[in-house]
Amino acid sequence: MIFRDLFTSRRPGFHVAPLDGDHAAAASAIHSASFARRWGTLELERMIATETSHTDGIFIGGDKKLAGFALSRLVAGEAEILTLAVEPATRGQGAGRALLSTHLENLSRAGARVVFLEVDEGNESALALYSRAGFAEIGRRPGYYTKPDGTVATAITMRATLD
Repeated sequence: MIFRDLFTSRRPGFHVAPLDGDHAAAASAIHSASFARRWGTLELERMIATETSHTDGIFIGGDKKLAGFALSRLVAGEAEILTLAVEPATRGQGAGRALLSTHLENLSRAGARVVFLEVDEGNESALALYSRAGFAEIGRRPGYYTKPDGTVATAITMRATLD
């Protein structure tokens, strides 16, 4: 299956490419704008450099400006999307769909047969994105995420099988 076919709304001007450690600062800024638990530049540099990591970035205007990224870990045919984040100014324009579709294709080419992820139950746009890509809920983790105000949220665990 070509995951790109799942997403009919592809915005021109987006380009997905692998990330390296040089992108860690920009990725950290995007992650910080997206999640309460922020990943710093050094942490992302280390994660990107890990042998089992697969990281793709979505760029606007060629390879100039990082607009989002996906980071997964792949071991023994199973991948876990650790994070997928798009900068706030670019959300709602198809960047997340384009990024996820290409990232799933790349994971499949690298040998992933199944992909797992966790998402905050209140993140409706992410839940819709993942459901559209073929992910289904397989469980819940109550109190998994701590929000900036100190309250907690349930994580929904999801799974997709890659062809």
